[in-house]
Amino acid sequence: MKIAVVGTGYVGLVTGTCFAETGNTVTCVDIDQRKIDMLNRGQVTIYEPGLEKIFIRNQKEGRLFFTNSLSEAIEDAAIIFLALPTPPGEDGSADLKYILGVARDLGKLIKTTDYKVIIDKSTVPVGTADKVHNAIISSFAEINKNGDDLSSAFDVVSNPEFLREGVAVDDFMKPDRVVIGTTSERAIKLLNDLYAPFLRQGNPIIFMDEKSAELTKYAANSFLAVKITFMNEIAQLCEKLGADVDMVRRGIGSDERIGKRFLFPGIGYGGSCFPKDVQALAKSSSEAKYEFKILDAVMEVNEKQKLHLLPKIKKYFNGDLTGKHFTLWGLAFKPNTDDIREAPALYIIEALLAEGATVTAFDPEAMNNVKQIVGDKIVFAEGQYEALENADALIIATEWNEFRTPDFDRIISTLKDKVIFDGRNLFDLEYIQRLGFHYESVGRRMVEKA
Repeated sequence: MKIAVVGTGYVGLVTGTCFAETGNTVTCVDIDQRKIDMLNRGQVTIYEPGLEKIFIRNQKEGRLFFTNSLSEAIEDAAIIFLALPTPPGEDGSADLKYILGVARDLGKLIKTTDYKVIIDKSTVPVGTADKVHNAIISSFAEINKNGDDLSSAFDVVSNPEFLREGVAVDDFMKPDRVVIGTTSERAIKLLNDLYAPFLRQGNPIIFMDEKSAELTKYAANSFLAVKITFMNEIAQLCEKLGADVDMVRRGIGSDERIGKRFLFPGIGYGGSCFPKDVQALAKSSSEAKYEFKILDAVMEVNEKQKLHLLPKIKKYFNGDLTGKHFTLWGLAFKPNTDDIREAPALYIIEALLAEGATVTAFDPEAMNNVKQIVGDKIVFAEGQYEALENADALIIATEWNEFRTPDFDRIISTLKDKVIFDGRNLFDLEYIQRLGFHYESVGRRMVEKA
């Protein structure tokens, strides 16, 4: 099958590469010529484990192409994926200008003699499929004054992505489910064929109407954000009552109605999906005259949780961080990605600098992205242990695997003092106590320095 993917960001590049991996011919299009040139040279423009290998293979086998020409990309394509940004506006609503702009361009390019399925792969508000359809029809009418009918030449489908950064290739190749929003039998047939190689283990492809599919994505991400936030609230309560959030997590996670995943407390969620999608669903609810109180609480709690460690740090240093120097391990919003959007580490850096402290940071993948934001306001180290030089304390903001079992002898010999503030609960309390650290985490008892 010939496929076009409009947009070569995170979703678009993973989508295009994975469809090529099952034998389809895929052309990805983007207006950023620099990015297209890099991709044509075989350079993957995002960090995602496992992507580069199949990217290079499919480019070499002649199944994966890149261009800045929309007309070239869609000419022979039976299916066109729109994988474009939907950034939040000032009021929290998803900005559809990129998607609707491409929809208008498609209206000038689609022919009445060819049938195409146009798929919203981006996360979009309820009603977007209708808006895309109307934009295509309106644009077509502007340049065709002879009364031709384009409506039978295309269908607009909602097919939200459920990719987790860091494991996106596995998520795409072995999806828990595929959600398709369409009532078109013609589109259903094409998409059944397209997704069949990914569903050989029996996981479902779920067909529904367009609006339900659009809402499904927002509902899924918002529910997961609620789980995370609930556990962060429980962690706050544990600290006040002297309970251990790890024990509570295990106790409730063994209940199959609740499940074990997304129950780990920390310093808040970030990234490109949860913050934006919760905000957008709250905005859509408001526009529908419904007060979604849970989402309002989730957003409020999460903002505060990002700075959960700061009062602990200030208390330890008697309320004055002036001249103190901190090591920050982790900058990405989660491990196995270089994505720093809404990363708690950025909030911590800003707060420490405002208190008169200095920061040296290390992250395996995200440092270049942070440099573009903070410049020379902080120091970036070449390694996790080099970052510890002359630091008064270590702060952990991202749970990269290499931080889980570090060389504690090197930490002890390099830090000025044995002080760790852990926003991801990486270390065992009894072990860290035996080493003589002052150690504070989230929802667990404080370990006093020996």
